[in-house]
Order: sequence, then C-alpha cells, then structure tokens
Amino acid sequence: MTAQAWNAEGYAKNARFVAELGAPVLSLLAPTSGERILDLGCGDGVLTRRIVEHGAEVVGVDASPELVRAARELGVDARLGDGEALEFDGEFDAVFSNAALHWMKRPDAVLHGVHRALKQGGRFVAEFGGAGCVQTLRNAIEETLASRSIDPSDCMPWYFPSTEEYASRLVSAGFAVKRIELFERKTPLPTGVRGWVDTFGGAYLAKVPDGQRDAVMAEIEARATPQLTGPDGAVIADYVRLRVVAEKGEVVPSRARSPRRWPRASPGRRAR
Repeated sequence: MTAQAWNAEGYAKNARFVAELGAPVLSLLAPTSGERILDLGCGDGVLTRRIVEHGAEVVGVDASPELVRAARELGVDARLGDGEALEFDGEFDAVFSNAALHWMKRPDAVLHGVHRALKQGGRFVAEFGGAGCVQTLRNAIEETLASRSIDPSDCMPWYFPSTEEYASRLVSAGFAVKRIELFERKTPLPTGVRGWVDTFGGAYLAKVPDGQRDAVMAEIEARATPQLTGPDGAVIADYVRLRVVAEKGEVVPSRARSPRRWPRASPGRRAR
C-alpha cells in the first residue's frame, strides 16, 4: 500500500478543521506549566502550539517532513519520527494525540511506545477515527475504483477500532483506562469532497492511472456529495471519533485481565 503523502499548504487549506476541532480533547489533556508533553502526530503544529501556550514543554513528532517543517516554522520543537517506533523512555508527563493514531496501522507498537515514553502514572490523552468513520466517503471511493476495475481492497489507509478493541489493547500495553468513548462528529468539509479526497485519500488515488484521475475524482464527488450535503448546502462528512484517557500502569498478564464492556455513545451525540 502506498504511504500517505502530505502537503503543508494543501493541509492548511483543506484540513484546518483538524486542529480547530481538537479543542475538546485538548481540554481533557489540561496541560499545566512545567509539564513535559509529547504530541504524537503533531501535523503542522497548530494545535501543538496551543499546548505550548499553557506553559508546557512540548515535543512534537510526525512522520511527514513537510508537516514537521511547517510546525518548526511555528516555533514548535517538532521532530521527524515514526509513531510505531518511538524511542523515548520515561520522560513525559503526558502523551497527547489528535487525529493521528488512525494513520498508524500497528496500534500495539504505538501503545507500547507511548507507555515506554511516559513517566509512571503519566497520562495518555487521544482522539482519532473510530469504527465507522467516514463510511460514506470510503464507500464512494471504493465503489468508484471498483467500477473502473481497480481493486480497492488493499488501499484502506486507516485503523478505525471499536471501544472494546482499543480498550483491550490499552490494558495489554499496561494502561489503566480512565475514559473511552465512541461518538459521531459531523464534520463540515470546507473544500468539499474533492478537497478532502485530495488531502486524505492518497493511498486510494495512487492506484488511479494519471489520465483517469480527474474523472475518478468527479465520480467520487458525484457519489458522495448528495449524501453528505445538508439543507444549507454545506458538505458534512460522517466522522466517528474514539476519545481516550488512560494512565500508565503495569503491564497486566493476559490471564489476569477481566473483560469489560465499553458503551458506545448514542448515535445523536456530538462532540462539543
């Protein structure tokens, strides 16, 4: 599968909502002056900068050289790194992540790295795509590719878990789960379906021959836009988010774990 590529200018134009809608999970982090915090998947540093403004010492890590450069231009201590192979050891009071973990398809490797990076009792606060996220957009993309005899089965670039699955992974990695919830968050797309696909759908578009790309984008738009357009004409994507607050503890042997059911938020619930 082709890795997602990022363009800082396109990200700012088509995906600024990522940072703007990160306020609720930032409130859960509640950073304080003097804390040392890791922002995992810091992107272009816009939300990271808000953590710094609380007086915390923040290190941002992202896999995109372009976005790391953009974050550094904002004054963020941003470093190029692989979220599935973190090298920090017991140095952070908190690890924060917004809209990034669903791009990391080896979640256990991510969680073990986060656990190792934290001080004992440190907190892990994150929000990312959960089960069912952007299903309408995914269907439109995959149906369009299939209609052109392009197999989309190995293109899915995201990891969208349920609460039960991710809670189990957290416990296995040594976390005490304090809060975990799955909720719908209808998300306006400022540049419509085309802007969204152009920014986030690189793994799918990489399979499209150059001469077919415009036609494919037009077909995806035609499939998805009517389903996502509200009464006021705004295009609203069907995002589903998984929000997590956990605390570093000891790794629990599998035989000692007891199962727990984590409720899904009601379909009408919205992020604030």
